[in-house]
Amino acid sequence: MEKRDMRRNIRMLKKQYTEVQLREKSRLVINRLMENESVRKARTICLYYSLPDEVYTHDLVENLMKAGKEVLLPRVIGEEEMEIRKYTGMQDMTVSAYHIFEPSGELFTAYHDIDVVVVPGMGFDKEGNRLGRGRGYYDRFLCQIPEIYKIGICFDFQIMDKIPTESTDIAVNTVISNVAL
Repeated sequence: MEKRDMRRNIRMLKKQYTEVQLREKSRLVINRLMENESVRKARTICLYYSLPDEVYTHDLVENLMKAGKEVLLPRVIGEEEMEIRKYTGMQDMTVSAYHIFEPSGELFTAYHDIDVVVVPGMGFDKEGNRLGRGRGYYDRFLCQIPEIYKIGICFDFQIMDKIPTESTDIAVNTVISNVAL
């Protein structure tokens, strides 16, 4: 199956769940993520501020910051790039032209100080291969920090047997969903 078809199938599966059901699945994913040793030990965590169809991370972002961790969030700039911004509270968030929250805090460029990156995806396989949305933002960012621990989070129905990969695709070290893999 081609990546385009895989994305279409995942979008259809997501539509079968209510917002309440996805929030409950998200809660289970986040609980499992917080049990991860790398996350518990991390001082600086880069993650994402979820879109409506992704594992819900808004509360997680806030809770990690309150726990004393340095929280970093990506911001898309232009057609091909992503930059990383510090998060210190909701005052650092603005609403984009696409009606999504984006960080506007201080620019963060010390990528090698990041301990863990939590990555969204349309799908993952058990080897850590990731199916993104097709724009390559995360692959271009992650290739700059190959040694940093990467965790993919997703719903159980986003786990696939095998995701086709290309030389530019960056795998994650582990995948966490609402069920044990």
